[in-house]
Amino acid sequence: MKKIAMFTMGTRGDVQPYIYLSKELIRNGYEVTLGSHPCWRKLVEDSGIHFEPIGPDIDIDKEAAVIRGKNANPTLSMLRLMNFVFRIIQNSTHEIYEVCKGKDLIIVSHTQMGATEAEVLGIPTVNVTLQKEMIAEKLKPQTFWGKLIGNMIGKQVAKPYNQIRKVYGLKPIQSSDEIISRKLNLIPISKHVLERNPYWEEQHVLTGYWYEKEETYSPDEKLAAFLAVGEKPILLALGAMAFEDKSEKEKLDMFVNAFRKAGYRAIIQGFQKTLQNYELPETMIACGSVPHSYLFKQCAFVIHHCEFGTAAATMIHGIPSIPVPHVLDQMGFAKQLHDINVATKPLNSKDLSEDSIYAAIKEMQSNYEEKKRNAEIISVKIKEEGGVEEAVRLIEKVMES
Repeated sequence: MKKIAMFTMGTRGDVQPYIYLSKELIRNGYEVTLGSHPCWRKLVEDSGIHFEPIGPDIDIDKEAAVIRGKNANPTLSMLRLMNFVFRIIQNSTHEIYEVCKGKDLIIVSHTQMGATEAEVLGIPTVNVTLQKEMIAEKLKPQTFWGKLIGNMIGKQVAKPYNQIRKVYGLKPIQSSDEIISRKLNLIPISKHVLERNPYWEEQHVLTGYWYEKEETYSPDEKLAAFLAVGEKPILLALGAMAFEDKSEKEKLDMFVNAFRKAGYRAIIQGFQKTLQNYELPETMIACGSVPHSYLFKQCAFVIHHCEFGTAAATMIHGIPSIPVPHVLDQMGFAKQLHDINVATKPLNSKDLSEDSIYAAIKEMQSNYEEKKRNAEIISVKIKEEGGVEEAVRLIEKVMES
């Protein structure tokens, strides 16, 4: 049996795509190990995947919330979170190295975690990239200044990887492009959402989104009773961006008041600290961790932070949305959704107010049927692509070569 290891760091949205890929590889007869923050052990093991803890035992959602809270600028917020994760990866290289030993393939995430360790051990790699902006346009004609700026940025990005390479006596790289697999880079995005960049090299492949086809879920009695009565509700699902370092009553008030003013029922995920001493109206309910594959289908539309996984889920499950991006990559995914007319204009997370939320809901109402129809059409197309099955087919092709 061929053995594969993959590693990923970050919030749940950074882990979930690799769970889908791992499960499909296991179904196809591979032995898979998934390494990540210790806090994701239960999530991974509940999916029937062998888990290896990497790095300190921290609550990454809480850490991300603290970093976000200190930086209103979305670019700075993302850079500081990346630096935080990179430090963990650098300090964990020996753990990663041990997990890589004896494997036939290493699947390297967008953080390049495992790439250097695989190189030292002589193990082939396949990459996964979630953000199209991270893929170099190698085939694009370069101007002198463009090349100069690109080299400067490349050297900065390469610094944390060179720290790891130094541990193993490897020569430094000038750009992270040098450690990306020359054989295959999987991009789990639909071609119906993103047009392939003509300046990408041929190993960069859009597979279609990865998701669980036959996920079964039964809601608790309280949620089932709420869903059984009345109009379809709004879902508020801000993911890790709703993780609170402290109670955020004012923020939750904005959403609750806007929902009430617009005449909508609502389901609220997150805001656990605030909800401990908060009385929701009878038309609203709080729920914990419920799979998107179930919950999205029960709601009229979703207000979400537009992380990779949540943005993809709105299209997979055919539901229109109001994006509230908090960091730079989420802004890119929000633009994708708006461009294909399955979402409203993104709400600026820095300027959230009851009025801005209400205005976004009214915008959704004004052309809801069109957005809902577009989301349902793209859902059908995504399911026809079979993204995770295509990814496994391409991985097998690499392993046979």
